[in-house]
Amino acid sequence: MSELQPTNEETVTGTASPAASERVGEAPTAPAAVAAPAKTASKASTRAAKAEEQQTEAKPAKAKIQKVAKAKATAEAATTTPAVGLGEVAPVRKPKMDAKNYEKALSKLQIELVKLQEWIKFKKLKVVVIFEGRDAAGKGGCIKRITESLSPRVTRVAALPAPTDRESTEWYFQRYVQHLPAGGEMVLFDRSWYNRAGVERVMGFCSEEEYREFLRSCPEFERMLVRSGIILIKYWFSVSNEEQERRFQKRIFHPEKHWKLSPMDLQSRARWVEYSKAKDAMFAHTDIKQAPWYVVNGDDKMRARLNVITHLLNMIDYEDLTPQPIVLPPRQDEGGYVRPPISDQTFIPEIY
Repeated sequence: MSELQPTNEETVTGTASPAASERVGEAPTAPAAVAAPAKTASKASTRAAKAEEQQTEAKPAKAKIQKVAKAKATAEAATTTPAVGLGEVAPVRKPKMDAKNYEKALSKLQIELVKLQEWIKFKKLKVVVIFEGRDAAGKGGCIKRITESLSPRVTRVAALPAPTDRESTEWYFQRYVQHLPAGGEMVLFDRSWYNRAGVERVMGFCSEEEYREFLRSCPEFERMLVRSGIILIKYWFSVSNEEQERRFQKRIFHPEKHWKLSPMDLQSRARWVEYSKAKDAMFAHTDIKQAPWYVVNGDDKMRARLNVITHLLNMIDYEDLTPQPIVLPPRQDEGGYVRPPISDQTFIPEIY
């Protein structure tokens, strides 16, 4: 409206059209008997000309306003993250990350992870990191990048199989409790107790009563963990429908990736909407202040890994405990030791 108002003011204060000017100029030369009617007609013509001129000038201004509003809406849509499906996001696509830049950034972050590991050992911290999300969203790859530079004595991965007949009769959280860290340890759960809110719920592996009880007891269970001194961090890996389809197809045609396609993975594809609803209900009950969910955009694996590691490092206030430069001691003198003949040992075939 601010652009339209000056245009209207200019129209009101501007000159009349040439046709109107001619008609107004002809009025004085008319006979006195018809002077009044001619004057009245000329006023009406002037008002009609002004109205027509206002409409003519208002149309470009209105079109300009609509064009600006449309451009603004397009810009806002490009900078926001629209929802896709149920509970999933379609983030703004970024250009593919260069492999060299990725490796360089990953190397720096892995050095920081080593510093974090030393701090966890020194302060006897107990850290639990949960990785949940859609199948083929990148959880396993992210876990590998975190652990490949860390000591398995400090950082462990808990990837539990389906419960046995005995475990299925235990308290639901019982088999997970035994994998919780002691002081100076960090445990990464590749899937966790949230199986009950996801696959067990959708596939009917638990009863409605067991599912409802989980939603009631899970927040209390996690609050107990936090009160006991455990640092609990929960990540949900989100992936778009199209990207998950592409990764599933890649697994089908690559023999070394066949093991990643379990019957449950195929069902997660067929029951996309059901899994989305289950995830929304899970977030509604378990996204608590003491242990909130952190959503990861998994469409770009490289960026997702770097973002998760950066976020994990920022979640724990650690200090650099890098030791002084290591000096290797001199090797012990052989002192007359003689090695046995090489022919007495069995070596593997040197094919390569």
